[in-house]
Amino acid sequence: MRLTAPASHATGRRDTEGMAVASFVLGLVGLLVLNVLLGPIAIVLALVALRRGTPRRFRALLGLGLGIADLAVLGVLASVHGSAPWSVWGG
Repeated sequence: MRLTAPASHATGRRDTEGMAVASFVLGLVGLLVLNVLLGPIAIVLALVALRRGTPRRFRALLGLGLGIADLAVLGVLASVHGSAPWSVWGG
């Protein structure tokens, strides 16, 4: 018994649009919080969306740029503080 419809070309296209938008949003949020986690996720989603030929190419490129910027911000903060800018134990 099949519970879902078979995948179609339109479904795959919509998936890549979602990946492009998600990479943009995660990259943007990652500039403020959790850049060590959200930056790489934004980069991977953007690259997958671009590789699959998303119609939202500009949004995916923005997500890629913001993901890279997240990691750059993390690097700057780590070099300024001399260690990670966050602490697991809050100290």
